[in-house]
Amino acid sequence: MARAALFDVDGTLVDTNHLHVVTWWEALRQAGHDVTMHDVHRAIGLSSDDLLAHLLGEDRDQDQDARLSAAHTALYGTYFDRLPPLKGTQDLLRELAGRGWSVVLATSAGGPELKALRRAIDADDVIVGVASADDVAEGKPAPDPVHRALELAETDASDAVFVGDTVWDMKAAASAGVRAVALLCGGIPRADLEEAGAAAVYDDPADLLGQLATSVLAQMER
Repeated sequence: MARAALFDVDGTLVDTNHLHVVTWWEALRQAGHDVTMHDVHRAIGLSSDDLLAHLLGEDRDQDQDARLSAAHTALYGTYFDRLPPLKGTQDLLRELAGRGWSVVLATSAGGPELKALRRAIDADDVIVGVASADDVAEGKPAPDPVHRALELAETDASDAVFVGDTVWDMKAAASAGVRAVALLCGGIPRADLEEAGAAAVYDDPADLLGQLATSVLAQMER
């Protein structure tokens, strides 16, 4: 059974977290909600519905959710043609694929957003599958995206590593029984990621690639 390297996308492979922060903040501001950018940042990585519940509470007017999500999508969509990959993203994915790992993406993005992210990554030839928001009933921190990624990789949790940048990524991996590796490039503190279950923490994809020989992934190759 092949080993699988499962990757979150936003903030892990593509430098988009702060774009999401600003565009969610603006969408909420336009609707009259006073939410700090700090709080929005901590909610990035959740699905739209879960993000709004986290920021506005379960007792919010949920009839506004679709309008808020559409406003965020419209604002964020203005950046689709220039989303920047994080340093080392393509080299890391290609190195892992060359070493026999099945590379699968697990993201809350879907539709045109996912297409823009994959264009930014520019490594479709080594990505064997994508578990997107369209494929699961619940997003992170539920384990559903990780379970779906494992299905696409045709491997077991014990033969996989999940790489992400948020607390929600770490919790989703832990719930699925998959080792979790965290990257700091999404802006979440190391202590928070470790507390949520990260087995190791690196600065960004380039740092993980540079330390690959001593990483959790290398240990699994032995």
